[in-house]
Amino acid sequence: MTEFHLVDVFGQSPCSGNPLPMIVAADALSAEEMQRITRWFGYSETAFLLSPTDPAADYRVRIFTLDRELPFAGHPTLGACHAWLASGGAPRHDQAIVQQCGAGLINIRRSGDELAFAAPPLLRSGPVEPADVDRIATFLSIDPSAIVDAQWVDNGPGWVAIMLGSADEVLALTPPPSWPERIELGVVGAHPPGHAAAYEVRSFFSGAKREIIEDPITGSLNASLAQWLVGSGRFVAPYLATQGTALGRHGRVSIDRDGDRIWVGGRTVSIATGSTILA
Repeated sequence: MTEFHLVDVFGQSPCSGNPLPMIVAADALSAEEMQRITRWFGYSETAFLLSPTDPAADYRVRIFTLDRELPFAGHPTLGACHAWLASGGAPRHDQAIVQQCGAGLINIRRSGDELAFAAPPLLRSGPVEPADVDRIATFLSIDPSAIVDAQWVDNGPGWVAIMLGSADEVLALTPPPSWPERIELGVVGAHPPGHAAAYEVRSFFSGAKREIIEDPITGSLNASLAQWLVGSGRFVAPYLATQGTALGRHGRVSIDRDGDRIWVGGRTVSIATGSTILA
């Protein structure tokens, strides 16, 4: 028997964020079993806690989508840390909790019921080719001239990001139910002055059968967006981002900056816990 958590990440109240199934003490499971379990749950990602192999880490996590393993993802990082702490994990370090994952070691800090991770380095950055911008516009059924800017912001999942003229334009998007090519797209648009949040985010990605899935709240995308937007001077940290509005969620992602390091945080809470015979 091993422990199971269903964690709500980035929500402002229970069941308003992004859900994450967590399997604790999953060392006995193979990658094939983890993938099968993830598909059975049917959530965007499922994460599995394991013993660390790096002496500097407090724990190790493997993160699976419906069709592949990811080296890093944001809401599974915070959800894994929450589940590890809730199951009795004790950090080795005073300043940060250290997670081991496919992207290496990730520092996490906590304040009350909020956790924040240090954004990992981008694997790919820079401008997007005009032909790719045109394909994105076709996917979103918008004119290419509506895209204010476009950047590669890949920190593991493969994100490319575009900026639209406003948060309202972001919320008005109606992507197709499926697409023949793999999509890992983030869209951002600024809220008007005086709004509690700096900008609205939406993320779209391809499922196992090329169906298009909208993720409620996406930590990895918000991390890489912040690295782009803060680094280019478009926004100044600290600030708040909203995501999930189009899905009826109330995701709130806090962005902070400590020197050159971007921190991405939000509330985490266990919605359900129990035991499983998976391992």
